[in-house]
Amino acid sequence: MNDKIEKLIKEMTLEEKASLCSGGGFWNTKAIERLGIPQIIMTDGPNGVRYSENAFDSPNGFKSKPATCFPTASALASSWDVDLVYEVGRAIGEECRSMGIHILLAPGVNMKRTPLCGRNFEYYSEDPFLAGEMGAAFVDGVQSMGVGTSLKHFACNNEEYQRMSISSEVDERTLREIYLTAFEKVVKKSKPWTVMCSYNKINGTYASENKKLLTDILKNEWGFEGIVISDWGATNDRIKGLEAGLDLEMPGPSPMNDQKIVEAVKSGKLDEEKLNETVRRYLNVLFKALENDTRLDYDKEKHHELARRAAEESMVLLKNEGRLLPLNGRIKSIAVIGSAAKEPIYQGGGSAQVTPTKIDIPFDEIQKLSQGIDVIYAEGYKGFDIDENLIVDAVEKAEKSDVAVIFAGLVRGMESEGYDRRDMRLPQNQVELIKRVAAVQKNTILVLAAGSPVELDFIDNIPAILLSHLAGQASGSAVARVLFGKVSPCGKLAETYPVRLEDNPSYLNYPGEDGKVIYGERIYIGYRYYDKKHIKPRFPFGYGLSYTSFEYSNLRFSKDMMVDDDKLTVSFDIRNTGDIAAKEIAELYIKPLSSKVSRPEKELKGFKKVFLNPGESKTVSIEIEKRDLSYFDTSYGEFVAESGEYEILIGSSSQDIRLKGIIKYQNNKVYRKHLTADSPLKDWLEDEKGRALLMSVLPPQMKERLSNANSEAMWFIGSIPLRKMVMMSRGALTDDIIDRLVKQI
Repeated sequence: MNDKIEKLIKEMTLEEKASLCSGGGFWNTKAIERLGIPQIIMTDGPNGVRYSENAFDSPNGFKSKPATCFPTASALASSWDVDLVYEVGRAIGEECRSMGIHILLAPGVNMKRTPLCGRNFEYYSEDPFLAGEMGAAFVDGVQSMGVGTSLKHFACNNEEYQRMSISSEVDERTLREIYLTAFEKVVKKSKPWTVMCSYNKINGTYASENKKLLTDILKNEWGFEGIVISDWGATNDRIKGLEAGLDLEMPGPSPMNDQKIVEAVKSGKLDEEKLNETVRRYLNVLFKALENDTRLDYDKEKHHELARRAAEESMVLLKNEGRLLPLNGRIKSIAVIGSAAKEPIYQGGGSAQVTPTKIDIPFDEIQKLSQGIDVIYAEGYKGFDIDENLIVDAVEKAEKSDVAVIFAGLVRGMESEGYDRRDMRLPQNQVELIKRVAAVQKNTILVLAAGSPVELDFIDNIPAILLSHLAGQASGSAVARVLFGKVSPCGKLAETYPVRLEDNPSYLNYPGEDGKVIYGERIYIGYRYYDKKHIKPRFPFGYGLSYTSFEYSNLRFSKDMMVDDDKLTVSFDIRNTGDIAAKEIAELYIKPLSSKVSRPEKELKGFKKVFLNPGESKTVSIEIEKRDLSYFDTSYGEFVAESGEYEILIGSSSQDIRLKGIIKYQNNKVYRKHLTADSPLKDWLEDEKGRALLMSVLPPQMKERLSNANSEAMWFIGSIPLRKMVMMSRGALTDDIIDRLVKQI
């Protein structure tokens, strides 16, 4: 294959090479018929194929071909089930093959920094470990069908506000630990064919021309071998972009930018070998795509059933007082309330919006499973305006029934690409309805459809809440099956639900001003922040109830000490102590017991989902490694695991820790700080060579004062930069001596 690619590059004209650096249309790349090079077809999206031969083929705008609308990423992440996400990815890959699609523009692994981001439903989590695991499973599934993926949006695209111009101002440690980690995991583990750069700037430089991001880190450090493509319209300066590592500009065609590339090569501004490398990468992806270029059929009903199972696995039972759920034979009548019961809220807007092959209607599905129970319907609300007649009708029907099931959520248009939400509230007409119904019906169940957290200040009066997320075209039947106990809810939150928007760590630094958004919370996003500040959220990260109960026991380690690049296996037992077969998600967190830098109270580093029959017990094993103990040290420019003790925490949520144990880690690598004239004396003294050099030139009295690391003198003098000692030593040290020390170190 390499020989074929090199032969093609030699046969191409400069203009032909440049033409492959931009698309040939909205969804396709360019073909070079003279050389037998065909085009590649790509399309959205993360929760189902969104494709049309023409980008805007109807008077009303974009209209895509029917495809299975699976649960959105925010829902799938709440399943904590990598095998399930792989299945969904594989199914979407099949549907791509049925339409002749070569590359799917998904998944999105951006962090949920603020609950208001309009595309949060497209992203997996506030936690990079969980997002990385989900993203890798999805990529593996899609690419197992011979269809490529495009990992997006690289990077720090955490709001839609001014997304094409805003500069995300983020420090190096935060960038590496939080905002790049999921990308790194997916690139290294699953090798996506393409990575899509984001619209925004990172620290003042557009992502599309950010060499540090696209080449130094992605290609050189992580070993990414595919192509970097722009988000649609994300290109700024095409020559800077090409030099930085942006291989393909989308959409196309872009004859002006192609010509700029030709002129840059001819003038010597751009090395032709850089262009050759871009073409080489592109052709490598092209030939991968051509290996599986045959159309396949898929079973629409089978995929619908998978969508339903994925929805069931993702739903989170937030509250269940008095075991109101599951509904059973003691219920004689149900009032199903809310327009969303007949017009389900199942997906968000923008480039992830799918034309479904079919839709399960919640009210219809509840009727199917009611088994003689009297089921009545009340619309309750319509649009955003409060309609007193609709509310009165709903209240009357709820009062006369044994149970009221209210379907509510973020209606169409509230969650979408292109803009952020204004607040965390549900529409006021829904809130009014919920409060009025709950006032007359003590057995009120709220089914909440939302791709991101909402405020629930009425929660005390609602005994049961089921979060359905944006669960796709089969969400209606999935909700009904969970309500009636055909399946026990087993999803857990992949993001923290704050009590109010003001509690969110990004609150004071969102959406930004003067073209910048400051990531002032640094590494403390999501549960990391709530833990550190001891702020109790509405529902914590990793939280979710079941129709049964589980007991954790017998924590053990394969070894007590990890050394250097060792791995260690953590094992424990889980038993189903209830009378219903169900699945439990066990979560593993790691807490450093000491560190020279500020670190989170704990961080997720492993999880397992297990099925248990009543009374059944199983052993769960999770492997951890050096990286799981590490933080990014900017002094050394790498992830560092400090020697010392680490607490292993096993929980049913981030705040429901069931088991604890301590392991030790010994790192035998010697780390030396980069010492300069501006480094404090303490850093020089902590470095073996630096200490020897410094002591050789200090006057005796100062040597004595600095000999004790815990002395009062050290606390004061130790913070002084070496350069300042020219003045502080009263002439004992000179600029020449300082320069000599720096050269010697």
